[in-house]
Order: sequence, then C-alpha cells, then structure tokens
Amino acid sequence: MDDTTTIQSAKLSVQRFCDERDWSQFHSPKKLAIGISTEANELLALFRFKTEDQIQEMLHGEKRVEIEDELSDALFFILRFAQMNGIDLDEALRRKIAKNEERYPAALVRGKNGKYDEY
Repeated sequence: MDDTTTIQSAKLSVQRFCDERDWSQFHSPKKLAIGISTEANELLALFRFKTEDQIQEMLHGEKRVEIEDELSDALFFILRFAQMNGIDLDEALRRKIAKNEERYPAALVRGKNGKYDEY
C-alpha cells in the first residue's frame, strides 16, 4: 500500500526480484534508462488518439489494470536504476521540487501551464 510502503522497501523488492534471476548483468544505466523510456511509452500508447472521456472510461473500466501494469513497469525500472546507482529518490525529488518552486512561483503561474522561461 502506498501509505505504508517506503521507497527503500520498494527498491529492495525490485533488487530481490532481479537478484533471484541474475539480471544485474543486464542492468547498466543505459539499459535501465532505455527501459524507463520504453515502459513510459507503452503507457503513453494506451492513451493515443483517446478523448478525455475515453481516458476517464479507461481509468475506471477494464483497461485500468493494463494502465496500472504499464505504470508499474516504468516504476520498476526507475526503482532499479536508483537502487543500482545509489540514488536517493526522496532526496532527488525534494531537490527537484525546490528547483521547480523557484522556476514556477505559485503566485505567478497558478492556473497556467507554460514553461518556466515563458513567465
């Protein structure tokens, strides 16, 4: 459950899974980055040419499990990349949010979706 699982325990689950299969030999940073991109694109492909109403139907219907599977595949590769390369995802995320808070001050960008250099 999201409210009880830590990032560290998720990383360890992925590591255990991969170690049992002797997959570290296949998990270079480049190959894991390719895996992240591939899985993210498989998620994206599910939404291609869909209207917002169709997407909502997918999220609440039979396609939800397929969406969850693709999202989980991307997360698997993200966790594995971080685990194999000593990246603290919580620290990295907090640092990135702090950068984005400077780039996108809430008072300036509220309700807008432009890039930071457009403000």
